[in-house]
Amino acid sequence: MAADPQTLFPGKYFISTVLGSLDTKTEMSGALRRRYLMRAGMAGIIIGVFYSASFAVASAFAVVGDGQLSQVGKIAGALTFAWALVFIYYTRSELLTSNMMIVSVGLYHRRIRWSRAMRLLGLCLFGNFLGGLLVAVLVRFSSILDGAAGVQAQASLDHKMEFITAGASGWGDLFVRAILCNFLINIAMLVVYNGYIKEDLMKALVMVVAVFLFAYLGFEHSVANTVLFTIAGLDGGLPLGEALANVGLALAGNFVGGGLLIGWYYAYCNDDRKYVAAS
Repeated sequence: MAADPQTLFPGKYFISTVLGSLDTKTEMSGALRRRYLMRAGMAGIIIGVFYSASFAVASAFAVVGDGQLSQVGKIAGALTFAWALVFIYYTRSELLTSNMMIVSVGLYHRRIRWSRAMRLLGLCLFGNFLGGLLVAVLVRFSSILDGAAGVQAQASLDHKMEFITAGASGWGDLFVRAILCNFLINIAMLVVYNGYIKEDLMKALVMVVAVFLFAYLGFEHSVANTVLFTIAGLDGGLPLGEALANVGLALAGNFVGGGLLIGWYYAYCNDDRKYVAAS
């Protein structure tokens, strides 16, 4: 007796869900480009607000007991930022890193051409940047990142610049951290999209755990880095060349982690076309 195709290819529902989402995104990034940019802008705003909040939360612990609670602050800050993906998902905003996975599935199944895929991702990145820019402007003319919170943000910025100034070893470290970052984001989205989880609370928990892990472990997210660099740039404290190099490497690593290790990998694993034809 032949095996049940549902057991051989358990991710078919995930693939069909992703391809349906891709069709919507492709249409919006073409005929409804302005609205697509607005949805991408909202994702950038959410990232910027939660990222700024994570610095404020972490700093509240870092200043207690001469820094003895700094590790607790790191956990609390990462947990604060972890909810950003939940808000992005439930507002139906457009985040570049999760779209890398969706586009890769579409490319594997030839549902989208490379030119349209690059347009979709490019528009999404631009919209994410515009949303982050708005938050950066608001932060620049406020006291949100004054004091200890600003110290936390500056330390994070300096650490990200060190990846570039350290040479090849730093570039490799950044690239690996970017791969693992988007692997975690998109393994969470796979679990959310695969149809097994029905409860919204469990979906939210899956996303929170994934983002908490990448934030706590210091993995590199291209959009979050862009927002941080934009805030620093408006304050006049950004080495532009190093920042661009960081974002470029983070983008490449994020695509490998989310686009190839999740999108392309699961598209291939759940491709039953040759099996069906042979049977």
